[in-house]
Amino acid sequence: MSYAANPKRYDTMQYRRSGKSGLKLPAVSLGLWHNFGAMDDYEKCRTIIHSAFDNGITHFDLANNYGPPPGGAEETFGKIFKQDLKPYRDEIIVSSKAGYDMWPGPYGDWGSKKYLVASLDQSLKRMGLEYVDIFYHHRPDPETPLEETMAALDLIVRQGKALYVGISNYSAAEAQKAIEVLNSLGTPLLIHQAKYSMLVRWVEDGLLDVLDKNGVGCIAFSSLAQGILTNKYLNGIPADSRAASERGNGALERNALTQQILSKVYQLNKIAEGRGQSLAQMALGWILKDQRMTSLIIGASKPEQVIDSIHCLKNYNFTTDELKAIEEILSQPIEP
Repeated sequence: MSYAANPKRYDTMQYRRSGKSGLKLPAVSLGLWHNFGAMDDYEKCRTIIHSAFDNGITHFDLANNYGPPPGGAEETFGKIFKQDLKPYRDEIIVSSKAGYDMWPGPYGDWGSKKYLVASLDQSLKRMGLEYVDIFYHHRPDPETPLEETMAALDLIVRQGKALYVGISNYSAAEAQKAIEVLNSLGTPLLIHQAKYSMLVRWVEDGLLDVLDKNGVGCIAFSSLAQGILTNKYLNGIPADSRAASERGNGALERNALTQQILSKVYQLNKIAEGRGQSLAQMALGWILKDQRMTSLIIGASKPEQVIDSIHCLKNYNFTTDELKAIEEILSQPIEP
């Protein structure tokens, strides 16, 4: 059955400018890290993508290694793009990344120019695209000079294979240096993608300040701590959850769900109930309360999760008392 996008798709979504650039992203973006691999149900993948775009999510975030197998998510997205989204290409932001192990030998990992250029060529082929909107270096390379990695990003833009470039998992100091190198090359850094949630807050220790000072956007991933900050684990570990999965690829491990973590989740859920939100909606809203955040990336295994997540936009304002109560819960020590 052919797909026609919802004509009212832009009515309720909010869009935020990425730093001082000309690009706006939806406050909620869709990530294809999980649930879009070769073994996943294709029609379900389609319905998730449809639900996202029909509700104003214009940004789809991928990476060369998303699957399984690596490359699987890009292939799935490529099929859906060709079947459904191609007429809407100018309304869509597609991002991909390279920086983790992809193929054997010394040229299939990290941050050399050889690897980044070759990887993006493969990604474009898998997705059937002429260019991506954003191309990220996925993680810092301790051995390749940063100047080479940033020069590769600059080259990719000049070749027309990407419109903007980003970095991911860089520390504040590393990000500052990357910004300076890219500025000197004439290809400003658009955005930094960082792991950020109520339970993982390292970006608050300098990174957000560096990005804000330099006019660079920030987009969060794992803002629900891979499902921990939802109602999924309030009554044990469901058989169909990531914690019960044996698939790997960054899936949540059972030992991450300690009693101390779950105690925090129970307490946070009480605050969410008082706000008339689900725990997931409150956790996402807590990220978006900071105007330095351009967007956050959600994952989904069913269309209903996309809609539920978008509802976080109905209330991401917190009272002083709510913020104080949340901070008290989050500051409770976790013993090793």
